Amino acid sequence: MKNTTSLFRKAVVGAALTVSASAFSLAQAADTVKVGLMLPYTGTFAALGNAITNGFKLYVEENGGELAGRKVEYVVVDDESNPARATEVARRLVTRDKVDVLVGTVHSGVALAAARVAASTKTLMIVPNAGANDLTGTLCSPYVFRSSFSAWQPSYAMGEELARRGLKNVVTLAWNYSFGTESVAGFTEGFTQGGGTIVKDMSLPFPNVEFQPFLTEIASLKPDAVFVFFAGAGAAKFVSDYAAAGLNTSIPLFGPGFLSEDAVAMGGAGEGLQTTLHYAEGLDTERDNAFRTAYAAAYSAQPDVYAVQGYDAAQMYHAGLQAASGDPSRKEDIIQGIQSATIDSPRGSFTLSRAHNPVQNIYLREIKDGKNVIVGVVSESLEDPARGCSM
Repeated sequence: MKNTTSLFRKAVVGAALTVSASAFSLAQAADTVKVGLMLPYTGTFAALGNAITNGFKLYVEENGGELAGRKVEYVVVDDESNPARATEVARRLVTRDKVDVLVGTVHSGVALAAARVAASTKTLMIVPNAGANDLTGTLCSPYVFRSSFSAWQPSYAMGEELARRGLKNVVTLAWNYSFGTESVAGFTEGFTQGGGTIVKDMSLPFPNVEFQPFLTEIASLKPDAVFVFFAGAGAAKFVSDYAAAGLNTSIPLFGPGFLSEDAVAMGGAGEGLQTTLHYAEGLDTERDNAFRTAYAAAYSAQPDVYAVQGYDAAQMYHAGLQAASGDPSRKEDIIQGIQSATIDSPRGSFTLSRAHNPVQNIYLREIKDGKNVIVGVVSESLEDPARGCSM
């Protein structure tokens, strides 16, 4: 009898401990918000993924490791910039890991696939880089926001700027893939609306960097200017090849800001190159200076546009959570909170368009002494047209 009583008591105590542990676990979960970071941490875009992550985490740390009173738990996944795996990776974060918000990514092909998963599962998603127009165009969704830019924005602004300067005839050249094509289309729209003419639209397969035939043709066409889209090592090589051909002294070269992000790799060939983007070094505002100081102290590195976009993704989600009193399950309140927020960004304050893309200043930048410094604002509060968005 005693043994039976003892076993019964142990069972009761064990059950009580299990219930207590479960209650503690639930209490912990109720005090946290789960953020899925779906970004590239290996390969070509690894540096971009790390900068976005650093920016996001910096904002969280500035708020005591919390967003709207909740501790932040991260689920970090390397998307490898691989569109073929994107749907699987995004769905796993949503269904298995049960993240409250999906933050991703850099590669537009990956982002487009992940956005479809977010929309179909009604999971909040914030895109901290990928610029594909369709993300806030034909694929726009109440659940998908962007903290970066559309491909159209910086290129359209450059088209307007060159038309204002009175340039009439321009040659365009880009890698023949979606972002390159969309960048050229944005520039062409802005430039031709201002009275300019595209003399010739040229392209080459990605990631081909054999530029000499195109440089020879540009020299023979003698346009007023050249507009290109290249990025990374390809951009540095094109700018260097353009200068080596002597074209930089006779035919000015322009592009969206990605052309000049690695100004150091260009050496002296990049000096004087002007590009357009939503961020630039030397904004010299109190907000940007504080951000740059904090980022440098935290990571022993200078922030770039990707770090800003990650920082602002955290700001946007924070604004949404605050509107929902810190409850990540109140998705409609979070969506409304982000939609109505003014984001106090290092790039300058911005709001969100009806399609959830930043309405933001586009800056003219110029490489001076190896740095992209601000020349001025070429388009104030520029809103992407969100063509095809039915929201």
